Amino acid sequence: MIKRITPPLDDKILEDLRIGDKVLITGKIYTARDAAHKRFVETINKGGQLPIDLKGQVIYYVGPTPPKPGYIIGSAGPTTSIRMDSYMEPMLKAGLKATIGKGYRSWGVVDLLKKYRAVYFIATGGVGALISKKIKKAQVVAYEDLGPEAVMELEVEDFPVIVANDIYGGDIFEEGVRKYQEITLPFKIERISEV
Repeated sequence: MIKRITPPLDDKILEDLRIGDKVLITGKIYTARDAAHKRFVETINKGGQLPIDLKGQVIYYVGPTPPKPGYIIGSAGPTTSIRMDSYMEPMLKAGLKATIGKGYRSWGVVDLLKKYRAVYFIATGGVGALISKKIKKAQVVAYEDLGPEAVMELEVEDFPVIVANDIYGGDIFEEGVRKYQEITLPFKIERISEV
């Protein structure tokens, strides 16, 4: 079953999501990677005003390529998410409810998602050109000087993701490893434990 959601997200929407759920997002989401997250957190720590209101929002970890003539955006595949882990708590405190990327999160972030009732979605890596077709509008809204890492507002339609971490502490990567270990591995696989 595919679930459909529209940001901004609230607890009621998130309570219905579990790891492994296939989700289609329609509406506005934002882009941000390392450099933008650093600026967000510096602004938060100084008590300043963020360039976007994070309450209930979704951030997609992506640095899209420049669009070809006649296109809205270039290739827009997900960035490895663990790179943003050290910035997560201030962002969640500011109201962020979901992130999209690729790969697992550190255990510290899994715990933070549970604490602040937020989710982590994974998008399929390696298909950035296909994903970009789900983006109907794109405009820079902050930190234009960062080039492809500038914060953009994207209008998406049926943007495909999978719930990797839910508000209950579920972790699709841990679950997958556990199932695989039960079947074949004579040793335990460990994961990064700190943010």
